[in-house]
Amino acid sequence: MDIEKVKGIIVPIVTPVNQENQIKTAPLERMVEHVIQGGVNGILAFGSNGEFFAIDKEEQKKGLQTIVKSANKRVPVYMGIGSITTKEGVLMAKTAEENGADGLSILPPMFISPTDDELYQHIITIAKAVPHLPVLLYNNPGKVGYSLSVSLVVRLSQYPNIVGIKDSSGNVHLTAEYIRRTENEEFKVMAGRDTLILGSLVYGAVGAVASTANVVPELVVSIYEHYCTGDLSSARNAQFELTEFRNMFDRASFPIATKDACNLIGLDVGASILPNTTSSDQLKKEMSEVLEKIINKRDMEE
Repeated sequence: MDIEKVKGIIVPIVTPVNQENQIKTAPLERMVEHVIQGGVNGILAFGSNGEFFAIDKEEQKKGLQTIVKSANKRVPVYMGIGSITTKEGVLMAKTAEENGADGLSILPPMFISPTDDELYQHIITIAKAVPHLPVLLYNNPGKVGYSLSVSLVVRLSQYPNIVGIKDSSGNVHLTAEYIRRTENEEFKVMAGRDTLILGSLVYGAVGAVASTANVVPELVVSIYEHYCTGDLSSARNAQFELTEFRNMFDRASFPIATKDACNLIGLDVGASILPNTTSSDQLKKEMSEVLEKIINKRDMEE
């Protein structure tokens, strides 16, 4: 994949499953079409919002095949690797390559507390196993328990097929440091917090991996597009509109709200995987009202 395509809005697509946690193919195909028609620049399969942590490896393989086939080369498809062991990470990376993924997103191991040198070896071993696939690092200290240090990211940025990072820390200073310290490399930093897309773009990020793009892709994409055309006023207005919606997600356990919002607009992605259940009736009512306002505004603009 041409690394120039690593930009814009990438959606960490949700995974529709049945009660046995088996992937529902038709709703997943509809999700792919929904986000592509909404203008996204890439799809991330089995990221955090895709519930990789709760879906077995064979089902992930099946889901990736469905997404790749449905996307049909219209946008790049990335595969999330959230393995704790290096061996499993390598196996999943090879599975992704064999089943048509255009790139990888590597989350550092959860639960354990590796040193920077151990993390470096873990990540480059996985990257080395698929030398033709571009790799995005994934910094998510809130879920992993630690952050990828700036010095480690600088070191990793020099590895041939490690091409960027998604920063979900919510720390704009850290995002800016990733950008500043890697600006001489062909390394791309992407926002990982939907509420900080515009701020990250101003610092020099090339886009965002945004969960809300599952629901309102046109609105999320508009932030990026307005910024690229120099219309900062419209970009800010779109960011504030999105932020009102995204802030509501924090009132439910992660990642319930994304699926609930998809269901509210008729995408039929089903429930989150137990022990997660569903948002409160009050939250769903409020999300529905905000979504109606967003969708009606988009319809009027068209």
